[in-house]
Amino acid sequence: MQPQTKKYIADLALFAVSQIAFYYAFKYIISSLDPVKAKKKDAHEKGAKVLDRLGQGNLKLNEYEQVIAAEVIHPDDIKVDFNQIGGLDPIIRSLRESVILPLNHPDLFTSAGGLLGAPKGVLLYGPPGCGKTMLAKALAKESGATFINMHVSTLTDKWFGESNKLVAALFSLAHKVQPAIIFIDEIDSFLRERRSNDHEVTGMMKAEFMSMWDGLTTGEDTRIIVLGATNRPNDIDSAILRRMPKRFAVKLPNDEQRSNILKLMLESTKIDADFDFQRLVKMTAGFSGSDLKEACRNASMQPLREYLRTKGSDTKGALDGVVLNRDEIRPLRLSDFFKHDTNEESSSHVILEQEQVD
Repeated sequence: MQPQTKKYIADLALFAVSQIAFYYAFKYIISSLDPVKAKKKDAHEKGAKVLDRLGQGNLKLNEYEQVIAAEVIHPDDIKVDFNQIGGLDPIIRSLRESVILPLNHPDLFTSAGGLLGAPKGVLLYGPPGCGKTMLAKALAKESGATFINMHVSTLTDKWFGESNKLVAALFSLAHKVQPAIIFIDEIDSFLRERRSNDHEVTGMMKAEFMSMWDGLTTGEDTRIIVLGATNRPNDIDSAILRRMPKRFAVKLPNDEQRSNILKLMLESTKIDADFDFQRLVKMTAGFSGSDLKEACRNASMQPLREYLRTKGSDTKGALDGVVLNRDEIRPLRLSDFFKHDTNEESSSHVILEQEQVD
């Protein structure tokens, strides 16, 4: 080989090595400047831990699926079950029959026409504070399915096309860990009615979501359910509503439901012997489940507040060294639900006014 040829080969090899070194150096610099690098790392570690607890630690995930995996919730981390929800027994029964059983027993619900399988989408709608999110938590606890609590912010990315890849990763991960439930709270904010003035990225995300959810490549044997909750069902796109055939109206509780909710909330509270539950039920007409919880919380503070004041809590540092005994707190009375302290700022809808019982 001539010296000139050797020189050309050496120069070419040196150039190739320099380009490779430049590529990795540039990649390292760009990666180190990524403002969400630490966030992505934490998401990857969180997702890996949850999947490992679910027995899915050996899954091969791409970088986008690793981001979505951070939204998976382990059932042991949820403290709500159906027994802790009062007043929604018909909806709970229907969720068990139409969602939980088809997901967990696909052979029993298999038919030639696919008529008995789990629905592709379920919508919980109704006024705020009526228990939609609590129902979703209980469903996650008792279904045994992999529950992906999807936040819309996770699917949004500043780089063009990245949001679509994250949406695709959401469903590809759900396929790998099925049976799976994808929960989107306030679904109207993400999948609202499409308009001509929508941002291009938003429109692409919606199209990608619907295509991956129920498109040409989806099969009848897929055990993935999209569960949505909203208090504005009319704002949801009609194409999305078509994909959610099971819809449950979670309304304000009636008298019987409020009675069940109140008894459930106060079952561990020491109550006065003369406590009139029916009177309280009538006085709370129009209250949502969250209103009832806040009313019970405020009322339960009244005996505790009186007890602390008898121990000298009005004086700064007066409780230092004072022995406190929970058994000395008096039982809860019906009058504790009335507004006593006029200086206390609180919603008149939650703390009952005295004149209601006069």
